This record gives sequence, structure tokens and C-alpha cells, in this order.
Amino acid sequence: MIRVQDVSKTFTLHNQGGAVIRVMEGAMLQVAPGECVALTGPSGAGKSTLMRMVYGNYLAASGVIEVGGVDVTRATPREILALRRHTLGHVSQFLRVVPRVPTLDVVAEPLRALGTPAEAAHAAAAALLRRLNVPEALWRLSPTTFSGGEQQRVNIARGFAHPYPALLLDEPTASLDAANRAVVLDLIDEAKTRGAAILGIFHDEGARNRVCDRCVDVAAFCPGRAA
Repeated sequence: MIRVQDVSKTFTLHNQGGAVIRVMEGAMLQVAPGECVALTGPSGAGKSTLMRMVYGNYLAASGVIEVGGVDVTRATPREILALRRHTLGHVSQFLRVVPRVPTLDVVAEPLRALGTPAEAAHAAAAALLRRLNVPEALWRLSPTTFSGGEQQRVNIARGFAHPYPALLLDEPTASLDAANRAVVLDLIDEAKTRGAAILGIFHDEGARNRVCDRCVDVAAFCPGRAA
């Protein structure tokens, strides 16, 4: 479902004379349906960079990144948007939403974008918000006013609203208390059971050991690494 083949990445520093920095080369990994793979490695190794390339926010310098048969490195913007709508979900560390949109609508939006009737989409969103212990009194408010932990739970609810065949998870249990952390890990297990391919960054070692089938050390793809 997710395949990264011989991927490299460079950054051009336009404010420093156009210097080109090689940050990744030869990246290789695969994530099968029903599997959860963790990206590991020290800070700065390129975990977030690789995730952003899979999601299409960063363009790879070379190589192939396939998600559900779509090569993200060569896809058009329209194809990337369609991939994100139907196939590739993403739970980031930070909630990015349009201000003043109610929380219930924020969580229901991925379903509404696929044509799900408003009543059914809102019912699914409500079930997730309730499961993640977001008080019903907050559902009609914008999540931009929430605490960090509440925003993260809204982000998780939004990411799991549609049964995406592939999921990217960036620190999904950070800032959560034990009860809500357990809910998130259950959601990940359920996604695996239905066949989702999951690629994630988990600094929470206990969470990683609970839901991940294996780890890929991104430091192995850093240019100039020791042989």
C-alpha cells in the first residue's frame, strides 16, 4: 500500500547563495495493508521529512513513493488532493483548521468531502469525539480555542473519521493522558484490523511497542553516514 523506493531529498538554501543540502538518499521501506511501521532515529535524522514526502508536502529529488498505486513524486496537485481525500489520511501534531468552524464540522469534513450526508457524517464525528472524551459542550465551538490536548484529540478524530486505506501518524499520543492514549492505541489497532497501512512517528516507546509491527531507522538514509 505504501512503497518508498530509493528516495532522496535535497533542500536549496536560497538565502545562502543557493547552497544545496542533501538530507536523505536511498530511502527504502514498504508498509503492507494491516501493518504499522514506525520511523525511528535521532532528532534531525529525517523522520518528518520522509513523512512529508509521502504525504506530498515535500517533493522528493529522486525515487518513487507509491501510495495505493499513485506515485506521489510524479502526481499532479489534483491527483494529490484526490489521494488525500480517498486514500491517505494524516494525523499531524498540530491542528490546522479554518477559524470559527465548529468542532463537529471539523471532524465531519473528511466524510462530507466524500459525499456522506450531513446527518451521517455528524453522527460519525460525534461518536469519535465522545470516544475521545471531548465534552459535548465544546462541539459547537471552534477547536482553535481548545487546550493542546483537546486539539490533538480533535485532530485524531478527524484523521480517523474516514476509514483511509493508508494513514500517516505523527506523534499521535503526545500530550495525551493515559485514558485518551489508550483510546488512540485502540483506534490504531482497529485500523490495522480493517487493513489500513500505517506509517508513524512514535517517540512514546510504550505506544510504539504496542501497535507497531516493526521499525525503520531513518538515520540509515542520511548522507555521509558511517559505513
